[in-house]
Amino acid sequence: MADKPVRADKATAVAELTEQFRSSSATLLTEYRGLTVAEITELRRSLGKQTKYSVSKNTLAKRAATDAGIEGLDALFTGPTALAFVEGDPVEAAKGLRAFAKDHPALLIKGGVFEGKAISADEVSKIADLESREVLLAKLAGAMKGNLTKAAGLFQAPLSQVARLAAALQEKREKDGSAEG
Repeated sequence: MADKPVRADKATAVAELTEQFRSSSATLLTEYRGLTVAEITELRRSLGKQTKYSVSKNTLAKRAATDAGIEGLDALFTGPTALAFVEGDPVEAAKGLRAFAKDHPALLIKGGVFEGKAISADEVSKIADLESREVLLAKLAGAMKGNLTKAAGLFQAPLSQVARLAAALQEKREKDGSAEG
């Protein structure tokens, strides 16, 4: 009888983890062996409100990933594992983890999930090298504005040429009219 409440708790934990895998824009897996509770708390704060960093049992996390339809993570569920469920910008979370890992070598980034596919630790590092979503959007907007300005100039050029041509024709008519008279 004592097994049933434990199994119910495990089923609930798996269901919660499965939902987090499904609702997150990315999930990053880390090994936290050697970090103190204070350091893990510092890491959670540094990741911000858009990322939930939680320690999980490997068997439960593995089952939740499978239930969420994510394959290729099984090899990463070894040793003490913590999951960073990212609801916001995955680039910022990857940068935050990498920066924390530089200051605290005990934190190892194992890999993760990005756009529903398993990624390696090297790929997480490449994501961290990207610029944030806001910066990329600002660059795109700037490029689009520049192109729109060029397009407006191109559309305006024929009109100004027609206006100059009309003015030249009118001048010629006026000259021709005054020369005849």
